[in-house]
Amino acid sequence: MIAIGGAIGTGLFYGAGGAIEKAGPALILAYLLAGLAVFVIMRALGELLVYRPVSGSISEYAEEFMGRFAGFANGWTYWAVWATTCMAEITVAGKYVQYWPWGHDIPQWVTALVVLVVLFVANLISVKIFGEAEFWFSMIKVTAIIGMIIIGIGVLLPIAGFGPATGPSVSNLWNDGGFFPTGFSSALLSLQIVVFAYVGVELVGVTAGEAENPKVTLRKAINTLPFRIGLFYVGALIVILSVQGWRNYHAGHSPFVAVFQYLNIPAAAGIVNFILLTAALSSCNSGIYSTGRMVRSLAQRGDAPAGLQALSSRHVPMLAICFSALTMGVGVLVNYLSPDKAFAYITSVSTIGIIFVWGSILVSHFIYRQRVAAGVLPASDYRLPGAPYTTFLALGFLALVVVLLFFTDDGRTAILVGAIWFVIVTLGYFVHRGDRATEVVVRH
Repeated sequence: MIAIGGAIGTGLFYGAGGAIEKAGPALILAYLLAGLAVFVIMRALGELLVYRPVSGSISEYAEEFMGRFAGFANGWTYWAVWATTCMAEITVAGKYVQYWPWGHDIPQWVTALVVLVVLFVANLISVKIFGEAEFWFSMIKVTAIIGMIIIGIGVLLPIAGFGPATGPSVSNLWNDGGFFPTGFSSALLSLQIVVFAYVGVELVGVTAGEAENPKVTLRKAINTLPFRIGLFYVGALIVILSVQGWRNYHAGHSPFVAVFQYLNIPAAAGIVNFILLTAALSSCNSGIYSTGRMVRSLAQRGDAPAGLQALSSRHVPMLAICFSALTMGVGVLVNYLSPDKAFAYITSVSTIGIIFVWGSILVSHFIYRQRVAAGVLPASDYRLPGAPYTTFLALGFLALVVVLLFFTDDGRTAILVGAIWFVIVTLGYFVHRGDRATEVVVRH
């Protein structure tokens, strides 16, 4: 359920509106293509997890197979990805609250602050509360998407009593400018938005160290990924774009809410908006959880202050979570200063970071396979099919997305911010390494 919950968030529920506006029905193919690449990445991660399941494993594999700097950069970058993703979630939570009449006068930053504080406190109490909350958040999201798909199919059949008499039709996928109404290039450019929507599928790698039976549960989570992508992403988009033509969806508005407003089912749009609010809470909940574990993992390896690895009496990395939550408070400030552009600014940072993290998973897997072939490491019994060719194809996809970022304003912002971030990480690594060397000399 954590894997499902992490993979279904505002990237789909909220960001898809702008992506549809840019790419039209071709967005379906973009989600499918990105989904295939993500499945390869997850199978590569799954093979590494079965080989050695550890909490915070993504950065640990980078350090084991690519070197100390790679582990340092990967760990802090993945931390930044989830810190900014959580900022995006609390941003959207503020927008969802403003959907209701009573929420019109509530500033976006106020909702963002309240959500962050509540989930921060919940994560401090115990990992059980996090897991229980994430289970129900995920259940709500899954039920909502399945329910929307069933209602949408009922409208398309049609079933008496559902929706307007005319309008909804599968032909909406191609009868208004074709399947690529804004051109093939626009469909390609939408990949950068789609990549953000898939942020979170790798959460199973962070939770591995706390799973009761990781070698069993991780296989199940990863093996069901194609089904989840097919149903929750591709299936939902097909239904949405069939019920209502692509020109009816716009950036800044959830296509899921728009569909139910169009169908005019009493109170349905408000209920869906509430479900989307819980989806934002879910992803932010995952963000606080994962960043706390990642910072603790970095501290255990000496890549962060040693005090951040401490556990509370409830076995929760309290100081690491506090550090991450304080950083996420920047998202509240961004919402206060620029509420209209906060989501675009924040997601651009997350996109470039996750490309780096996913790429490091693939490279780590490739090196692991080489060492297995050389007889240095034991082989995993959960192998990535078609490797290393599938590995190279997935790396090629990530490289394509990076190139595409240069062709949009948001993408160029992501590249610029990403470059600044990696300069900071590089300087931080050498400064921290120098401090550690000095500490060793003093002790000696």
